[in-house]
Amino acid sequence: MYAVYLEKAAQKDLDKLPKNRFDQIISKIKSLSDNPRPTGCRKITGSQNDWRIRIGDYRVVYEIDDKAKAVRVMRARHRREVYR
Repeated sequence: MYAVYLEKAAQKDLDKLPKNRFDQIISKIKSLSDNPRPTGCRKITGSQNDWRIRIGDYRVVYEIDDKAKAVRVMRARHRREVYR
């Protein structure tokens, strides 16, 4: 079981989402505590611990710390904005 933490930036991103997407994304983020590398997740090229999951047109970017059993969610935005 991993602890899931939200960065301030991720919380702000989530606050701006439409209600239907918010519910989908929150359920995916909660599921990261059981499996931080779910089917379909991808490692972000050029980083050591950064991963991303897709939820429709939205992406959640997060970091996995296996030693501390923690997942730190950094961003949750539309795909055209998340990597900027």
